[in-house]
Amino acid sequence: MTANPTTARFHLRPMLPRDPAQPHRTASTLELFFDLVFVVAVSIASAQLHHALSHGDFLHGITSYAMLFFAIWWAWMNFTWFATSFDTDDWLYRVTTFVQMGGVLVVAAGIPRAFTDGDFTITVLGYVVMRIAMVAQWLRASRSAGPLRSATRRYAFGIAAVQVLWILFLVIPSGPWQIAAFVGFALIEIGIPVFAEYRKQTPWHPHHITERYGLFTLIVLGESLLASANAIIEAIEEVESLGPLIAISVLTLVVTASLWWIYFWPPHHRAITSFQRSLRYGYTHYFVFAAAAAFSAGIEVELDVLTGESHLSNVAASFTVTIPIAIFLLGIWWIAIRENADRMVNTVVPIAALLVLLDPVLPVPVTLTALILVGTVVVLILRPPVASADIGEA
Repeated sequence: MTANPTTARFHLRPMLPRDPAQPHRTASTLELFFDLVFVVAVSIASAQLHHALSHGDFLHGITSYAMLFFAIWWAWMNFTWFATSFDTDDWLYRVTTFVQMGGVLVVAAGIPRAFTDGDFTITVLGYVVMRIAMVAQWLRASRSAGPLRSATRRYAFGIAAVQVLWILFLVIPSGPWQIAAFVGFALIEIGIPVFAEYRKQTPWHPHHITERYGLFTLIVLGESLLASANAIIEAIEEVESLGPLIAISVLTLVVTASLWWIYFWPPHHRAITSFQRSLRYGYTHYFVFAAAAAFSAGIEVELDVLTGESHLSNVAASFTVTIPIAIFLLGIWWIAIRENADRMVNTVVPIAALLVLLDPVLPVPVTLTALILVGTVVVLILRPPVASADIGEA
């Protein structure tokens, strides 16, 4: 790659489209560093969801969580797909990425106020910072994108235009109108890639993209382990017997390990062989990621019930755990497992997603869910993914 005199003078590289067939393409250290700030944002969002659910404030808690997690997920996903296409790793690219990281931290700082008071000012400010930095990245890419220049400019124009809508979102009072506005603006946001790439698609590296999604999945599953462990430690002094705490801690580890096993069972790179399939894969991951992070909130709700901090019924507390797990299973089955599995696996996984909702049948929280997930993992071990030659199109 040869830089022209102008870019050489400023120690910058032309932001040329990356080779989608580049061998040994892996996540960069900058991408891994970028993910760290999302650990903070996911942790705070999950903690706020836990408090809302524990107090029985289901509607407000779930809608606020869905809205705030959208900001986290969409900012992460946009950067990930841009990086697979145009990552130059020069100093300007790194600095612009650091600006986006700062925006994530501002979003994280505003999450508690958005949950408790419905005040999204700080969150929207941080989100706009992230997105304006993304506009700068796309405009820079347009200079060297060649036949992809129109796509990169549509990205920049679309993202910039939607930020005006998010600023207007701040003047809408809390309630149904605010939720309706959010849904409308979010749909416009996720429509930008379709608008930008409907004629010619930017290149993506299938193994690199799916590795990035796998790494984010590890983040949200790791958050489940960390939050649950902290809650268990805090609850030690509040229970008469350690038996139930030990049981929940063991079962949480078993469930989290099973979810990890199920997620990484299929070869994910096969799921993004076309633009339409990549959209399905990327957008469905909103539910997969959000459910995985909500799982930790559910475990903490179960602990609150155990220690008397929450007056929820056992059935309601159980659903705060099992519904996220069911969503996670159905989501990953739909986008990655279904087309790589035989009939038995394609029967077992969806049924398992439904059966976990029966968890209140047993008196010990999470027990039935753990048994069902372990059984699912056993089936996956016995029935490996189907060879690619045997896989039909979606």
